[in-house]
Amino acid sequence: MNPRFMQAAEALQKLQSFSAVIDVRSPSEFALDHMPGAQNWPVLSDAERAEVGTLYTQVDPFLANKRGAVLVARNIANHIEAHAADLPKSWAPLIYCWRGGNRSGAMAHILARIGFSVVVVQGGYRALRRALRADLEKLPGRLQFHVICGRTGCGKSRLLQSLHEAGAQVLDLEALAQHRGSVLGLEPGETQPSQKGFETRLWAALRHFETDRPVFVEAESKKIGALHLPDALMESMRLGRCIALELQMPQRVALLLADYARLSADRPLLLQRLAGLRALRGGDAVMRWQEQIARGDLAAFTADILQHHYDPSYMRSMGRNFRHFETAPIITLESLDAGSFHEAASRVLALSAAATAPGSNAKTTGTQAQSEVIGG
Repeated sequence: MNPRFMQAAEALQKLQSFSAVIDVRSPSEFALDHMPGAQNWPVLSDAERAEVGTLYTQVDPFLANKRGAVLVARNIANHIEAHAADLPKSWAPLIYCWRGGNRSGAMAHILARIGFSVVVVQGGYRALRRALRADLEKLPGRLQFHVICGRTGCGKSRLLQSLHEAGAQVLDLEALAQHRGSVLGLEPGETQPSQKGFETRLWAALRHFETDRPVFVEAESKKIGALHLPDALMESMRLGRCIALELQMPQRVALLLADYARLSADRPLLLQRLAGLRALRGGDAVMRWQEQIARGDLAAFTADILQHHYDPSYMRSMGRNFRHFETAPIITLESLDAGSFHEAASRVLALSAAATAPGSNAKTTGTQAQSEVIGG
């Protein structure tokens, strides 16, 4: 039995139809990005790949090929013993490497000779990546985005969680990016995925949404931390219906102090993050915030940075970028308990259903649409 070959675009759409998706690239290549659900069976480790590459470029390609063959054969044998010994004959994997050449071919050949039905991606990861990027340009335009707006600290992420628990379709961009979306948004000790890895996560989320139901998403700028949102996604979000969430300043401060507890406890890191705002907000403002932190008045610091940094930036950005922000219905939270967010989620779902019902008049007039108080 010989392995079959499949075009990357077809393989991408059929990922879930295979018994397993096997990425045979090195661990560092896999860590940077890989197809959703893929398992890493490297036929060369990072060190081995570097060794063979050095032999190839600096000594002799023939010697490099011999050394590579020894390492690849040994590693494939180890993977079969570790992972494939108990697999049934019906196991049918999809296999890819960087370009769909030597590494995937070697693994696929051995597995196929055993008797497994093996498919190799033509062009490997590079071709899969091109197909994924092309798909990512089309998917957002097929979806109905309903955008949760609100100033920093209003509880938008908590509302998204409540919407998810209520069965709604939710795209949590900050969770996918592993960042809260501000200069203070990276949790201490955490790292964001690579740009490629982030886009793969986005694609995996978007492709599963039903096109006849709204997708709720938080209003975001073009960047979340160091990561860029695809242009097609930003365009579709900015054209989406908006619902504004409001919360009074004391509750916003309390929410942020709870959500950023780890960062607040690391004063040197907090001060370092603030230094990045000096060019935007001036030395006097940053010095005032640093002094508030130094004397332990985190509540005063939080209220101050909200009023003089986050809120002005938010209003400028929303008015400029989100078409329906000015007419968004307002939901005002009076408390931070779970019941209030569940009630707010129910109201958001009702507003969305009314706005998208056949024959409904979704247009609103005035500066903003009706305002409702939740939890008062």
